[in-house]
Amino acid sequence: MFVQLVSYFAAACDKGQLFLGVFPVWYKYLPIDPDPKFIDSCKIMIDFSSNPNDFWLIGLGIVDILLRVAGLVAVAFVVYGGFMYMTSQGEPDKTSKAKNTLLNSLIGLTIAIMATVIVSFVGSSLQK
Repeated sequence: MFVQLVSYFAAACDKGQLFLGVFPVWYKYLPIDPDPKFIDSCKIMIDFSSNPNDFWLIGLGIVDILLRVAGLVAVAFVVYGGFMYMTSQGEPDKTSKAKNTLLNSLIGLTIAIMATVIVSFVGSSLQK
């Protein structure tokens, strides 16, 4: 049995809103209704008793944020691997370590991008 938990949050109406220009907002997949009381704001209603998918939609929003953080970390490792490669001065051990760092970070970046696409697809299909 679900406990009746209804919460309202004031949020910007733009569903494409990004936090710091990179991260989506945690309520990205929740239904949003315009709030007539405030200009350019909306009400987000979370009701776990009538719509148990809200829990999963919030979880997908948080996973989407974490995957984007992982992508940024992978990009930082690509830069670090490139720096290691440039400063290896032809030494075989350092060059090999730099190539491995670059390869692993590019694989991680690819996984993060593909996982973000999958989470976005699942979130938009659960949203309807």
